[in-house]
Amino acid sequence: MYKVDNAIIMAAGTSSRFAPLSYELPKALITVKGEVLIERQIKQLQMAGIKKIVIVTGYKANKFEYLKDKFGVELIYNSDYLTRNNNSSIYVARNCLRNSYICSADNYFTVNPFTTEVDDSYYAAQYATGPTKEWCISTDNQGYIDSVQIGGDDSWFMIGHTFWSREFSNLFLNILKREYDKPETKQKLWEDLYIEHLDILKMKIKKYSKDEIIEFDSLEELRKFDKIYIEDSHSKILRDISTKLGIKQGEICGIETIKNCTNEAIGFNFCVGNNKYNYAYTTQKINAI
Repeated sequence: MYKVDNAIIMAAGTSSRFAPLSYELPKALITVKGEVLIERQIKQLQMAGIKKIVIVTGYKANKFEYLKDKFGVELIYNSDYLTRNNNSSIYVARNCLRNSYICSADNYFTVNPFTTEVDDSYYAAQYATGPTKEWCISTDNQGYIDSVQIGGDDSWFMIGHTFWSREFSNLFLNILKREYDKPETKQKLWEDLYIEHLDILKMKIKKYSKDEIIEFDSLEELRKFDKIYIEDSHSKILRDISTKLGIKQGEICGIETIKNCTNEAIGFNFCVGNNKYNYAYTTQKINAI
């Protein structure tokens, strides 16, 4: 049994798939059913008795500053958030890793999943009936994850938070430090490094029902969960589009991010009925396709 020392919430990414809301506000600070996503998670951690909370920021980092006074959390800035994948967020928080929860800032937990003591290192998982494109996992007879593949059928898949024991943290950091400066590591998720070393990094599966952990990868998915966003997207950009096209915000659908050669989001395509448009973020112009 491990006594939890702290929680590290990763909130550095740009969440480009969540355009255009993420152009205006980090995804973690979007309000869902009356609560700011990251605030809800912080409160759930604190209610479980976990007082030491570290938030790794990057994109629009200044927007998170108020959380220090409101909740007493610590902020760490990841200056590489645009050029590296989330392994860099683990790296900048390396001195905080002990018996630690590692969380994504944009998860919505309908039931508080956190406790002050944990049996073993684990990754949260949900079951997909039928085909899925998620990261599917299998386990040995002791419940330890022994293989991971992208996509599968009728499978448990990785979603949400994870817990690292101090031993797991030390082993992972040894690998990360050794691999960090290699060019091929730059765009790897920390999960990629974990999967490459399953024989060393022992982690169990912790199973949750499909309604306990909610992830929103797009505005469309958020609208299904919080129907307020159908008529009011809380986005100046979408309000402007609806005004200029003389439509309701709920008619704007099929949003797809447009990126430049450096993988930076510069606008998005969208549909209104059978008509297709794109919106250029830099010039704020709407063009028919």
